Amino acid sequence: MKFKELAEVFARVEKTSLRNEKTEILADLLRRVDETELEAVIYLSLGRLRPLYDSLELNLAEKMAVRVVGWATEVMETEVWKSYKQLGDLGDVIYQLKAKDKKETRGEKVELSVKEVYEELVEVAKESGVGSQERKVRRLGKLLRNLDSLGAKYVVRLVVGRLRLGFSDMTVLDALSWMRQGDKRDRSELERAFNVSADLVKIAKVYRQSGKKGLVKIRVTPGVPIRPAKAERLGTMEEIMNKLKMQREKFKVIAQSSELLEKEGRREGDEVFLVAVEPKLDGMRVQVHLYKPKAMTQNSKSESHGSRLKLFGEESGVEVKVFSRGMEDITHQFPEIVAAGIELRQKVGQDLILDGEAIGYDSETGRLLPFQETVKRKRKHAVGKTAKEIPMKVFSFDLLYADEELLSWEYWRRRQKLESVLAEAEQVFELTEMKLVARVKEMQKWFQKWIDQGLEGMMCKRLDGVYQAGARNFNWVKYKRAHEQELADTLDCVVMGYYRGRGKRNKFGLGAFLVGVRRGESYVTIAKIGTGLSDEQWQEMKSRLSQWEVKEKPVEFEVDKNLEPDVWVVPKVVVEIEADEITKSPIHTAGYALRFPRLVRFRDDKEVIQITNLKEVEELRKLES
Repeated sequence: MKFKELAEVFARVEKTSLRNEKTEILADLLRRVDETELEAVIYLSLGRLRPLYDSLELNLAEKMAVRVVGWATEVMETEVWKSYKQLGDLGDVIYQLKAKDKKETRGEKVELSVKEVYEELVEVAKESGVGSQERKVRRLGKLLRNLDSLGAKYVVRLVVGRLRLGFSDMTVLDALSWMRQGDKRDRSELERAFNVSADLVKIAKVYRQSGKKGLVKIRVTPGVPIRPAKAERLGTMEEIMNKLKMQREKFKVIAQSSELLEKEGRREGDEVFLVAVEPKLDGMRVQVHLYKPKAMTQNSKSESHGSRLKLFGEESGVEVKVFSRGMEDITHQFPEIVAAGIELRQKVGQDLILDGEAIGYDSETGRLLPFQETVKRKRKHAVGKTAKEIPMKVFSFDLLYADEELLSWEYWRRRQKLESVLAEAEQVFELTEMKLVARVKEMQKWFQKWIDQGLEGMMCKRLDGVYQAGARNFNWVKYKRAHEQELADTLDCVVMGYYRGRGKRNKFGLGAFLVGVRRGESYVTIAKIGTGLSDEQWQEMKSRLSQWEVKEKPVEFEVDKNLEPDVWVVPKVVVEIEADEITKSPIHTAGYALRFPRLVRFRDDKEVIQITNLKEVEELRKLES
């Protein structure tokens, strides 16, 4: 397929705001391309080059992108900047500049294929070392010269991270089902495969060849992240106990397990343990993969050198990958986790996947640091310096793989296996505390103890619960400090735009901001927040939003005309919001509004796809009544 054809498809997508129509267009595209083009088409449609767990990025700042456009069109950078300020979209700038180029109509442009454009972008992204930025400018400039105006428009948008098609990984799954079935009937099977192995291209290839029967064979693979399991909410501890408690006979084997009984000082015949409770730690959710790759090409060795260290003076052969809640590869940010992971893998002698919470701590006192300190470790530069200032521990609460997939194992079996694995760990890896309780009184005791320690709350787990990757269900229930207040939990929202400040707030450049929650793949408004922020928070909000400003409303947004902000921003900035209650609203497109909403913190550890959805808002509202 020629890249020009792909650009024409993107233009069709951009013209429609109908979600199903976008999905059908993508499905038709996936139906038309051959297998060798599938990777390029999928990732270019998503505005990236590789899956989220592969950290290959173009890393080209806006200033450099302007240079590329100027170089490619032989227009002064000052003129490019002028047009950019007028249009607000660098893709539109190059589209107009190239459309005016008389050479554009004389058939002198090279008809590049999708694969050729994609492979060149990948090579540009791999450029590193001295002079790499200049080489990127030249290579991208040459690529843009060889594309027509429409193709150049979408390449430039991709380079600056603003493709604006409104596609997500979930859209691709929908489109795959639509490609084969003409509807979304296979979506659940496709999502199950994606939950356990987040490799979209592999899933697409298997599904095209074998349909949903082939998807069953997609299993957990060390090095490819599993979508994290999520917890549900309930209003009271009594409800939690009633929801999670098991019949006595069902847990007879657990009651007779000497290891579990001795841990609590109980005797056989005592009341059966009903629920597991753990402290809810306030850190960064991480998934740590420790494994020996089955086979590594020279290319893959060179790309992953950052997570393969020398142990005892020799190449360890162990690969360590640390993935965020959003499946982003953040390995390079945590050298101490990598070093400790290599040692743990060597001692245990098994490939492992650990689910846990990474938290910074004070090296002198051992005290755990608050989230806002921990999240400072999520950075790409000066990693060594920050690692010394804020060392990390990984508190692991689940084991998902140990030379075999453990997702279908019951929680208590996974916990026992995790305990045996972490018995070999030193320093960085620690086992999350767990208590077995049979009464609400015991649950209340542990909750209060953890709250007194400054922790966020408590996680309650079914002893026979399996690990349902990517799902929110009642195998896990969270109970936070917020439950003791009016609203049972905080909400994670996306900032959709802001209103210019007046009076005192004029100095910040904004006086209020609009936030929303997710409904399917759209974002609907739920609160306009203009109070409760410190001067520092207002300044940080403006700084964060400035880099994502756009002239037009993003296609994913549903906003009442009476709430339209002065400045739109692309959905990138995630914030945690608390409120007194959730009320019905005739103006907010969520149908609900937050009463007295307040900013708690920025959630740099969460991707936009992971924000609170409308169903969760409705469930939270029910908990109030």
